Amino acid sequence: MAQISVNDLTFCYEGSFDSIFENVSFSIDTDWKLGFIGRNGKGKTTFLNLLLGKYPYEGSIDTSVRFEYFPYRIPGHPPEATAADFLEKLRPGLEFWRVIRELPQIGENDEILYRPFDTLSFGERTKILLAVLFAGEGDFPLIDEPTNHLDFAARESVKNYLSSKKGFILVSHDRELLDACIDHVLVLNRKTIEVQSGNFSTWWENKRRRDQFAVSEDEKHRRQIQKLKEAARRTSTWADKSERTKIGVDPDREHDRQKNRRSYIGVKTKKMQSRAKQMERRIDREIQEKEGLLQDLERPVELKLTQMVHYKTELVRLQDFSFRYAGMKAPVFTGLDLSVRQGERIALHGANGCGKSTVIKRILQEAGLSRIKSVYSEAGICQTVPGLVISYVDQDTSGVRGGVSEYCQEHGLDRSLFCTVLRQLDFERSQFFKDMAEYSEGQKKKVLLAASMASPAHLYLWDEPLNYIDVFSRIQLETLLLEYRPTMLFVEHDARFREKVATKVVTL
Repeated sequence: MAQISVNDLTFCYEGSFDSIFENVSFSIDTDWKLGFIGRNGKGKTTFLNLLLGKYPYEGSIDTSVRFEYFPYRIPGHPPEATAADFLEKLRPGLEFWRVIRELPQIGENDEILYRPFDTLSFGERTKILLAVLFAGEGDFPLIDEPTNHLDFAARESVKNYLSSKKGFILVSHDRELLDACIDHVLVLNRKTIEVQSGNFSTWWENKRRRDQFAVSEDEKHRRQIQKLKEAARRTSTWADKSERTKIGVDPDREHDRQKNRRSYIGVKTKKMQSRAKQMERRIDREIQEKEGLLQDLERPVELKLTQMVHYKTELVRLQDFSFRYAGMKAPVFTGLDLSVRQGERIALHGANGCGKSTVIKRILQEAGLSRIKSVYSEAGICQTVPGLVISYVDQDTSGVRGGVSEYCQEHGLDRSLFCTVLRQLDFERSQFFKDMAEYSEGQKKKVLLAASMASPAHLYLWDEPLNYIDVFSRIQLETLLLEYRPTMLFVEHDARFREKVATKVVTL
């Protein structure tokens, strides 16, 4: 067992408005299965890159282990190239037999190493790369969001595989994966960093109770401060009133006033003033104790959605529908019957490559938004109602670039509303002055979601909306959809989200 000790770590990207880390210190053990949790843009991937030595920083990171990062960058290769052809480039010195040994543990055999890599599904590629990651000896794995774009079966395989390993850092927003695979958490809070034993659910319950206690303590301190301020004000008023009686005498009201009365009033006033100052010091102490209570409190803002109502009840109908790409012998799917009615939230479920995204893009095309570029043939019926307004969230974030104003102008968005939604999704104001190409993948996905939420529609088509999205925002989105009940057709492999949100699940 070794340790990774971080001491007074400070890091800021060149030209950035603020620091990613500032005087951060903590220690972790290398035999922990450590889940790394935090909001999008807080610096999770940046920290992994700091461990890898990619950026200069202030402070120190002390450890005796070597780090290995997932996902690997796939080198350029001809279309017919197999994984076996370039594994050596991914990890120089790798012993091939060790990869073959790992594959059965993740539910695959060595046959996939000899198939053209470009023909493999996302799940198969991820399994190969994870086998490469754990095939080495003595290296500490840094695993960055391994389940994005993976279907349910592939996620289960990855979950079972990682739960059998120990000694890694796992960055993920998948609550099921974190619960199954980790025994410690490293959390980037709003202002602090904490290390805690247990899985995600344990940490989440502890955080919920800690936040409730912080709110309760904050309210108690506020009441105490208010009482002290009122008492200090009364005492100060009495002292001032008493001080004024030292000067001048009213013979009608104070005919029996003694000559030494003036000194007595002075002593009394001094005591009152001293008491007022003591109360002010107590107020300062209470304020100091109150400071920091709410610094890590997560208060997700309630999101809003404008649902348009169509005069037709049924918005989309697919009947005995099948779809085949050019060059494919078999159709992607056959005999699909699907009806989307107002108020329904339908989840399309199935393995990668079974046609979920194809269904969504075909509906977009029928509504006048052509998104299918490949040559294809189809059979059956695909119909949408006239005048249907659709709000779409794509899997692909590559189109998120440029400034906020240019993006709003290009997509017909109200800039003020768009920025408000982004702020509700935990964007800092400083982010609005950056090129969006510099955003993290999670922040880019939030841009697509904010654009959708800022666009009134009859039907919302969301294709894997939660890829890269942090846990807090996932819960925000769940709350939004359950409250506003928009008409939706969506694809999402996060089992908890699908179970909470969907009114119906259609399996392809």
